[in-house]
Amino acid sequence: MFQTVWVSSPRSWGLRQPDCHCAGKQTSWKCGFVRTINQHPCPRHDPKGPGKARMLKKIQICLCFFFVSGILYEISLLSGCFFSYMPMPKHFLTPEQVLSLGKSIIFLETTERLEPPPLVSCSVESAARTYQDRPIVLFMKGLTNDTALDLNSSYAAFSLLSSMKNVFIFPLQMETVFQETPLLQWYNQVVPELEKNWVHVSSDASRLALIWKYGGIYMDTDVISIRPIPEESFLAAQKSQFSSNGIFGFPAHHKFIWDCMENFVLKYNGNIWGNQGPFLMTRMLKTICNLTDFNGTEDHSCQNISFLNPQRFYPIPYPAWGRYYEVWDKSPNFSHSYALHLWNFMNHNRKAVIAGSNTLAEELYKAYCPTTYEDLIQNAELENFTFYEDTDMV
Repeated sequence: MFQTVWVSSPRSWGLRQPDCHCAGKQTSWKCGFVRTINQHPCPRHDPKGPGKARMLKKIQICLCFFFVSGILYEISLLSGCFFSYMPMPKHFLTPEQVLSLGKSIIFLETTERLEPPPLVSCSVESAARTYQDRPIVLFMKGLTNDTALDLNSSYAAFSLLSSMKNVFIFPLQMETVFQETPLLQWYNQVVPELEKNWVHVSSDASRLALIWKYGGIYMDTDVISIRPIPEESFLAAQKSQFSSNGIFGFPAHHKFIWDCMENFVLKYNGNIWGNQGPFLMTRMLKTICNLTDFNGTEDHSCQNISFLNPQRFYPIPYPAWGRYYEVWDKSPNFSHSYALHLWNFMNHNRKAVIAGSNTLAEELYKAYCPTTYEDLIQNAELENFTFYEDTDMV
């Protein structure tokens, strides 16, 4: 079982009271596109036995309450009602309860840091805005069962993300994640301290196990969502005949992901960057598909897996990653893209979004993660400016 550590929010939702009409009239609960209508006669007073009738009425009311609560809970699990009729505050939910919906957008932080930087915050916020009816789950290795963080924490990004109704933050407990997968034996044998690329390798493994167990979409924490991905089973082409593993989606227990986990262990070489990531996805895809070059913006499909055009996520290829931090005469509209990968791995000089710089990245922050932009970019720079002014006057 996962251990849950939740960044609590005073905006946690309570159970809404349904509209109930008695006298034998129908009772309905409306939530998005789901509408459940039940006809149930309300208890009536029995004039022949006032004491018994009163007791019976109380029992019927209690049963009716539990019946209604159960119906609302089932509806919440089967639709976008999950966020409208939350049967309990979200900080009481476990990862299994959230992920078992099979619709989650999953992010991973496999370093020990507890303060998500602005790009991570932007990635999570943009996903929360783009997929408002789906849980957005951020797993962080730095969180432990003893970690206590809330909205008053000094970590500004936690306050920001925890206020979003569909964002959940949990500890990343790898041994638990790898249970009942081919990766568990590998994990028990590997020595992280001796691994050259452990942060990346452990992330590659964790994303496979989570998608295998629960389904959904995995995204790297430097991906800005701009519109919903319409596919359920897909890989993202980084270029023709080469797949990334920075964005992919599958239903739970998909054979392709299981095969990837087996190959991860069989062909493991942690010294080669990407061998367990994009190279793994590419070699496994080639075993079942005849990959050809892309022409235009069309997608490819094979064995019921969509291989999405590089324009969907990588319209700016990695050799040109710096263009995100440049000023454009006319900003592109990315009309063929679902999300944008900002290639943070290539950002060795740690270029950042600066308020008023008018770079493409700043425009993307303003459009798709405005709260992150306001709280972590604009306000942070204003606070720094005020600090330096006060220091100068001392």
